[in-house]
Amino acid sequence: MRTCWIFTAAAFFHTFSCIGSAHAAEAPPSIKLGSLYAAAGRYASISLTAHRGLQLWVEMKNAEGGVFVRPFNKKVRIELIDYDDQSSTSTAATLYNQLITRDKVDLLIADSGTVLTSVAVPIARNNKRLLIDQTGTGASLFSPDNPYIVAVSAPSSEPWASVLVGYIATQATKLGVKRVAIVYCTNDFTATQAKVVRNGVKAAAATGLDLVFDSGVPTETSNYTVIINNIAATKPDLVISLGYPPNEIAFFRNLLESGVRFPMVFGIYPGIEREVLLHAVGVKGLQYVLTYVTTTTYEAKPDFGMNLKEFRAAFEKRYAGEQLEFGFNALAGYNTGLVIEKALSVTESLEQLALREAFFSLSGRLKTLDGTFELGPDGSQIGLLNLIGQLIPKDGELELTPVYPPETAQATAIFPRP
Repeated sequence: MRTCWIFTAAAFFHTFSCIGSAHAAEAPPSIKLGSLYAAAGRYASISLTAHRGLQLWVEMKNAEGGVFVRPFNKKVRIELIDYDDQSSTSTAATLYNQLITRDKVDLLIADSGTVLTSVAVPIARNNKRLLIDQTGTGASLFSPDNPYIVAVSAPSSEPWASVLVGYIATQATKLGVKRVAIVYCTNDFTATQAKVVRNGVKAAAATGLDLVFDSGVPTETSNYTVIINNIAATKPDLVISLGYPPNEIAFFRNLLESGVRFPMVFGIYPGIEREVLLHAVGVKGLQYVLTYVTTTTYEAKPDFGMNLKEFRAAFEKRYAGEQLEFGFNALAGYNTGLVIEKALSVTESLEQLALREAFFSLSGRLKTLDGTFELGPDGSQIGLLNLIGQLIPKDGELELTPVYPPETAQATAIFPRP
């Protein structure tokens, strides 16, 4: 009996010693975040501003001594290891692998947008590394059997486009919209949205909606003149353009140059990156265009981090010399940092699936300047939904006015376009 007691006591003190050592473990000199950005190429206009938003968060946190990391019960500095992928998916693939295998980052952050995120998904999964998806929204990025992805700053394409379908079926039809045309780029970001719109229009056929034009074009398309003429031949009431900023710049420029006047036009980026589109197309080319309205237009009420006004002032002051156009992607990059900060403050460890659990523990409970953070079971973002608005001329500028959903609408869309 006595021998047994001595063994038990020894085991107890050994266990106690191990627990004490775990709690006393020294924190690393930094938490390594690995990310890519595109300083040039097709995706630079959305990528560089997102990266600058994330970079601003890192600088602000390090000025405060770092972020609180629960496993070490103290603040730890953030080290941002970043590389320029130049909008190339092949370069991005090489660099994602480098961040994991050579740099051994604690968290892997995808470049902005679906195309440059898509190459990171299988790499992260194969290496069992959690991928922080900033703004990749295509449906193919997410699957129920992949636990190594978490979307933090943008809703997935399907619920996003469902808001547009809701507007068309319930509001646009009341204005007289019957014939719908879609032109979209054949990448997952825009093709997913096109599929949702296509199915939604067909489902609403009883209301008189008819899909009269439906065509995909390569993402590299830079001239839409022929396509616009082909669309015009179908006499649509509503034309929906789904592309990245360079696509939509080309589409709206060509539309203005052609003299063709569609009664109603929708584009993704006139609302998301308004300054980029206005700078490239001009006020005249974007008058009365329908578009998504993000939290850069309607202000969310955050319970963590800066609000929109504070963040924009900080962003524009920090990057005054770079002539960056402020838009949603800048906000998304900063928001990525905020969500990571919260996750590190509640995680049990830096083990990758423990980090995933930490992100999921925030779902539905965290509100930032980007809105309510909420995750679907597959890691997609189902919060942060956008509204539909119209760019209405006012005092020589364009004011983005929400027109849908009804509870947030400030006006009824003007149809047809004057």
